[in-house]
Amino acid sequence: MKKILIIQTAFIGDVILATAAAEKLHNSFPDAQIDFLLRKGNESMLDKHPFINSVIVWNKKNGKVKNLFRLTKLVRKTKYDYVINLHRFASSGIITALSGAKTKIGFDKNPLSFLFSKTVKHQIGNGLHETERNQLLIESITDKQIAKPKLYPKASNYDAVKKYTEQEYVCMAPTSVWFTKQLPHQKWVELCNQYDTGFKIYLLGAPGDYNACNKIATETKNKNVQNLAGKLSFLDSAALMQNAVMNYVNDSAPMHIASAVNAPTTAIFCSTVPAFGFGPLSSNSKIVELTEKLNCRPCGLHGYKKCPETHFKCGFNIDVKNII
Repeated sequence: MKKILIIQTAFIGDVILATAAAEKLHNSFPDAQIDFLLRKGNESMLDKHPFINSVIVWNKKNGKVKNLFRLTKLVRKTKYDYVINLHRFASSGIITALSGAKTKIGFDKNPLSFLFSKTVKHQIGNGLHETERNQLLIESITDKQIAKPKLYPKASNYDAVKKYTEQEYVCMAPTSVWFTKQLPHQKWVELCNQYDTGFKIYLLGAPGDYNACNKIATETKNKNVQNLAGKLSFLDSAALMQNAVMNYVNDSAPMHIASAVNAPTTAIFCSTVPAFGFGPLSSNSKIVELTEKLNCRPCGLHGYKKCPETHFKCGFNIDVKNII
């Protein structure tokens, strides 16, 4: 039995997109032991995943270096046949280089890629989606067919959100780690105000997003808006989004959650652009972005904590009617 380790220690959206590579590896090696190494806080997304054998958690916040070398020792002891590193930074490069795996594959941008068995050029803006870029790493050991990311909510997750599905509803995830990736809260209020009152509107987010979502729920005139931020797990949210009439999201993790359960998606891009390769993958998906050209857009791959030009036109100038 082959042993395969996938490494993706970036943010939750990156982990979700990495599940496409896991799907492809499972299809090619159905009897293989597939393990997944990720950062602490993201592990619940893969809870009881049907074919991921073990989730290895790296605590980056407490004793980062100590835990790094503990994990490296653990990985080496497991004697993997393949270590597939989707992360492009030195920390994961150390784990890969010292893994003792027969085959070590990663991107050329990783500082330690010269110690890998095989490297693949990583290029943003070449027309490929991030999931396709990731799968280039394993093309030589699988095939050229493209798999999509996939999450597996359990019966308990559907039970947890059942009470919210008694009438037709839409989900809105108004926040992002990066300020310039999120549609301004005034626009979300406007969207709620203009939305058909026949639908329930659920605001989704992590516990830290509660206040931002509560501000929208408080300011809107729409009485059908309910703040669920912090009340649902990742997989609970996936279960709720899967059966929504529509999911309104920024260029952020909730967009990838929707893709991974093939939920209807309207993705709003402010400072970033779909050409980076992180757009929605659901069969029913739509992208909304500013139609006028701004010399400052895109201002960066990941967005910023505030608009570098201070005006944030890429967010404020989006017409809510185009979103609806």
